[in-house]
Amino acid sequence: MTKPPLSAAAHRIGIPLLRSFWRIRSLGTHHVPLGGPVILAGNHTNFADGPLLYAFCPRPVHFWVKQEMFTGIMDPVLRGIGHIPVHRGSADRGMIMDSLTVLRAGNCLGVFPEGTRGAGDFGEVHNGLAYLAMRSGAPIVPVACLGTGERGASIAALPSWRAKIDVVYGKPFLPAPDTGKRSRRAVTDASERIVERLTAHLHEAERLTGRSAAPAAVPA
Repeated sequence: MTKPPLSAAAHRIGIPLLRSFWRIRSLGTHHVPLGGPVILAGNHTNFADGPLLYAFCPRPVHFWVKQEMFTGIMDPVLRGIGHIPVHRGSADRGMIMDSLTVLRAGNCLGVFPEGTRGAGDFGEVHNGLAYLAMRSGAPIVPVACLGTGERGASIAALPSWRAKIDVVYGKPFLPAPDTGKRSRRAVTDASERIVERLTAHLHEAERLTGRSAAPAAVPA
């Protein structure tokens, strides 16, 4: 896969732009391999999580983004920085094949394995992440975003001005070797191991930063 034409520019402006809004601390970026295929798996409570993971990763990232975002001017922008449209609620073969193309080219893929904004605790991780990791052999780097959900989980409830946010990268891991037999049971077992590792990283990130991943309730 060729380098997305807008990715370098987006990376250059991402960090100073986000830091103009919030006080952001990025920890553990040395855990992200600088070469070869890798999958970033982040928790997701707020619209800000995606831009944060994209900007502070030490290498360009191709992110899963819901198909509904690819409209109007956002369509060429998102495609220009290498993001992949995802049709939620159904088996999306196109998304799987595009993701494998990214990984087979030695690039970095970013996913929110819970599928949508929610509790941000990795309570529900879809099996697509396990399948991709097994099929590609790419290690998974867990990422915890802490502080983005303090005012809720929608675009209208972005973190407050100058809010403190931590983005914590963990050690890469392989959920299971690819034996070529990717049965439903094997993928489910690998997915369960992924949940364990992602949850353990989230708890370690909370301990390290003194923060909680749980978003506060949105005021009525």
